[in-house]
Amino acid sequence: MVGFKKFFDRILKPYVRRQDGTTAIEFSLLAIPYFLLTLGIIELSVMYASASLLEGATGSAARLIRTGQIQQATGQDPETVFRDAMCDYARVLINCNDVQLEVVQMDSFADYGTYAPQFDADGNLLSQGFDAGGSNDRVLIRVAYRYHMMTPFIGTLLAGPNSERLFMSTIVLQTEPYEFQGGA
Repeated sequence: MVGFKKFFDRILKPYVRRQDGTTAIEFSLLAIPYFLLTLGIIELSVMYASASLLEGATGSAARLIRTGQIQQATGQDPETVFRDAMCDYARVLINCNDVQLEVVQMDSFADYGTYAPQFDADGNLLSQGFDAGGSNDRVLIRVAYRYHMMTPFIGTLLAGPNSERLFMSTIVLQTEPYEFQGGA
């Protein structure tokens, strides 16, 4: 019995007490939820940054309509000028080819309620055209963008089976009383 105790103390006991692998095992159990949480935080951050960029780009481009620069742009398509101004602002996170927009002249601010956004069967904005109006006109500017989630699993959790989120930015403004040289 004494020989077994010496054998156990000298050879087997160090192996019985070892806990070198416990940290690795614990980390392997926690790694998947940790990485999913980290990816989710990054995905949400990029998603909200894209939404913020869309708002800022819409406001920046709307300034061109408010001041009459788009209406007075000669030899250029007003919608292209507006879209280029937006894309220059938000090119970092937003794919400009996926941006849908409509600009509608209204008779009064009370008409805003009659211009509810309409979508087709695929979820695309049905634009009512691009009419930036003239001097002292009321204008509705609506921009729609479908944000595509980067990670499929997180995208399914946050945005549904198609991993897309619809962002909309709407601005209603009255253009400044500029000297309009287009005839309106």
